[in-house]
Amino acid sequence: MKLTYITQKGEKANYLFIQGDLIGDEVGPKLVEVVSDAIQDGAKTFVIDLSEVRYISSSGIGLLITMLTKMRNVGGEVYLTSPSDHVKKLLIITKLNNIFTVFDSVEDFNAKN
Repeated sequence: MKLTYITQKGEKANYLFIQGDLIGDEVGPKLVEVVSDAIQDGAKTFVIDLSEVRYISSSGIGLLITMLTKMRNVGGEVYLTSPSDHVKKLLIITKLNNIFTVFDSVEDFNAKN
């Protein structure tokens, strides 16, 4: 399934809602650019909603880590929300759940931050 995304600037964070397979195809660099642009605008918190992501490849994992690294280099943070059971297992197997803070939903993130 082709990857699409929507960005939204909120009071507490910038939000990235991803839909489709996160495989690092031609859309991947655009996602990194979204984070870079947000950093230039002064963003320190980025929330990536994974509720509509059904598959993440190794390149997709690399994209998530690149976005996290860019934010942390400026004292910011990237949070993941709403992973499916399949994506949640992948985060655990790859130990990314120890690197990213994962919330059950965007609402859960907003309530705790």
